[in-house]
Amino acid sequence: METYLLDWANLLLRWLHVIVAIAWIGSSFYFVFLDSSLTPPEDEALRRDGATGELWAVHGGGFYHPVKYAVSPPQLPGHLHWFYWESYSTWLSGFALFLVSYLWSPTVYLIDPQVFDWSPPAAIATALAFLVVFWLAYDAICRTLGQTKNGDAKVGAAVALLVVIAALLATSLFAGRAAFLLVGAMIATAMSANVFFWIIPGQRQVVAALKAGQPVDPIHGQRGKQRSVHNTYFTLPVVFAMLSNHYSFTYAHPHNGWVLIAMMAAGAAIRQFFVLRHGHKLGRNPHPWKYAAVGVVVLIGVIVWLRPAPPVSSAPAAARPAVSAAQVQAVVAQRCAMCHGEALQSKGVRLDNPADLKRHAQAVYQQAVVTKLMPMNNATGITDEERALIGAWFRAGAPVE
Repeated sequence: METYLLDWANLLLRWLHVIVAIAWIGSSFYFVFLDSSLTPPEDEALRRDGATGELWAVHGGGFYHPVKYAVSPPQLPGHLHWFYWESYSTWLSGFALFLVSYLWSPTVYLIDPQVFDWSPPAAIATALAFLVVFWLAYDAICRTLGQTKNGDAKVGAAVALLVVIAALLATSLFAGRAAFLLVGAMIATAMSANVFFWIIPGQRQVVAALKAGQPVDPIHGQRGKQRSVHNTYFTLPVVFAMLSNHYSFTYAHPHNGWVLIAMMAAGAAIRQFFVLRHGHKLGRNPHPWKYAAVGVVVLIGVIVWLRPAPPVSSAPAAARPAVSAAQVQAVVAQRCAMCHGEALQSKGVRLDNPADLKRHAQAVYQQAVVTKLMPMNNATGITDEERALIGAWFRAGAPVE
């Protein structure tokens, strides 16, 4: 019953997380597009009021005319929409999902003894520390370097180095699947913390100053803009980290830390292309095709790097010894039945009898041989020879006798 309820919690939280993440990413992408596409207002009255940019757009049968005031509008409107619940809901649902999926069963999902053998409490505490320490380090970098000469470049280089260190450390401590997701959660935590600690508080101070009839300090808008720009470059790397748990060929690689770093770098470069292409259309910057090219080249390089090794030459098929059902059932009984047997049938799959093993042969082959996803983190110590045995059995038609 616990497994059944956890599956439902996982499904519902994942559903919620995807929905609110779409809302957050969508609004973030829209405002980056909007900022990059604004042109000086043509209306003299708008310019007198302090408007710094406008955009005319058509969508859904109607025309829209957003106007930006970089510091403050001439008069505070009666209704002001705030963009923050998308961020908070994404983080809360994501953390709950991480709790249910990984922290609830650390020995299964978080710890891989072949990577680092430690106690569940220590692994859980360290995983949570990744979220906190990365935010503190990232925030310190922004505070100390962000206002110096060439501050944006310095912050970008320092944060990139911080992500590299965190990725290599995570993949040397945790199971590959958990490490990828943890690095994504770590960056996503910083993104949401940017909204919670900097963007929204700064906006609230601006609104409070306007209500009090006091001059508005432009520093709040500048800081909020800086953190918002960081968030947009974090987005594609985070999305990759969250999706990677479905593709074991990435996180199961011996050098999975560098795989993660390369994929995140490709995502950031591609995001830079999309950010700059709006300005290019208005003649503000050269065509950013180089960033897209770099991202694509990195992706192709990773694809080539991770390609499956060619099969080792062996004896002709006729000379190979036949794999008996009894041999495969012995492997399954030792390596798989503890989670897929009579007592526990994880995911509704039972493999401890010939009929059920035959029925799930395709899934067993895919999970144990092709992706090597199961047993999870190889908790039962299945060998490559045993995986090959299952593969030969499946290709022979998965006989049960």
